[in-house]
Amino acid sequence: MKLPFSLFLALRYLKPKRTFISIITLVSVFGVTLGVTVLILVISVMTGFDRELQQKVIDFDAHILVTTDDVMRNWRELTVQIRQTPGVVATAPYIQGPVIVEFQNRRLAPMIRGIDPEEEEKVIPLRKFIKLGKLDLEGDSTVLGIELAQKLGVTVGDKITVYSPGNLGEVLDKLKALEQKKGDEKEQAVNDLREVVLPKELTVTGIFETGQYLHDSEFLLVPIFVGQELYGLGDSLHGLTVKTVDPYDVDRVKQAIEKYLKPPEYAQTWIEMNKQYFDAVRLERTVMAFLLFFIVIVAAFGIMNTLITVTVQKRREIGIMKAVGATIGQIMGVFLFQGIVVGVFGTLTGLGLGMTLIRFRNEFSQWLSHTLHIEIFPREVYQFSQIPAEVIPSDVVKICIAAFIICSLAALIPAYFAARVDPVKALRYE
Repeated sequence: MKLPFSLFLALRYLKPKRTFISIITLVSVFGVTLGVTVLILVISVMTGFDRELQQKVIDFDAHILVTTDDVMRNWRELTVQIRQTPGVVATAPYIQGPVIVEFQNRRLAPMIRGIDPEEEEKVIPLRKFIKLGKLDLEGDSTVLGIELAQKLGVTVGDKITVYSPGNLGEVLDKLKALEQKKGDEKEQAVNDLREVVLPKELTVTGIFETGQYLHDSEFLLVPIFVGQELYGLGDSLHGLTVKTVDPYDVDRVKQAIEKYLKPPEYAQTWIEMNKQYFDAVRLERTVMAFLLFFIVIVAAFGIMNTLITVTVQKRREIGIMKAVGATIGQIMGVFLFQGIVVGVFGTLTGLGLGMTLIRFRNEFSQWLSHTLHIEIFPREVYQFSQIPAEVIPSDVVKICIAAFIICSLAALIPAYFAARVDPVKALRYE
């Protein structure tokens, strides 16, 4: 098979030999490989992180949260109105706030989420997250996140004690009243105070795992009446959770719901509630892609350096080729083809290595953790039990094409210098 003169000569120059030139050529290919690999790996992981974060939020949080700065007393009326809103699938009442949990002298301050299991299941599929026990919130019971359960050392069937800060104001009022009482009245006031500060003892009936560290370590689910008792709400709520037909088209539904709300009531979408996380991930993805792209540019400079060295060392051969009739286009083609070949090999090997690392990313992370004790993806920081990744074909194509074009352009300057070689001067001392 006959190859074009320029391509044939370019391949001869790139043929590995035990010379300085061949080593630099291999290093240049490795530089392109490394740049493409890192770019594909990082962009895929950051994209997966963004998508996984969104999915975890959608799975455990409502699409829209209708709440208030105080307590919601007209929640039954609002429930009827919201359910009639176009785009709304279901609603459920909720109570949420910080508490103090104690078990065998271990104390933590997680969040309770008081729910009606039947109604909440229509908004959030909680049962699919249950790892131990079941979603049983009948009576004085609770279901904990798996990380919270491990920190407390509890399992299904254990009883935990829950103290609520919700009655702190009532406790202070009772203490002031106690100071002013005497005799039998003081004894009655003491009994009233005991009723106020008595903790709630709950039985663990299940343990859930969402895969997001924040949810698994910070939440315990309780019946809605328990939440009302802990916070002294009576028949009131903290708000309503809403599920919509399309979680990515919640702004339109939110605007319709806001027509029924009166200050201080307001509605928030899941995107607004987690906006800082999503914005941070996207900004980091863009910045990292920009910075890591310089690896490819550095590799391109390596290619340029290699080809410039070739033009210097092959000055005599270039002079001979021009003397016997090689055109400027053919001479430039020799060096352009070298840059193209390096770019093609570097890009293809980088693509293969990048896709391989993405496929075995979690196994590689576990090996580093167990063998070298290097934790590259701590769950406490990133809130995921495994490294997420999603390969977007268009991103991979853009990276590969950009790397190839940069490597090809890097060969232009050496090709220009080679084409300008004067055959008379090149052969004068030969």
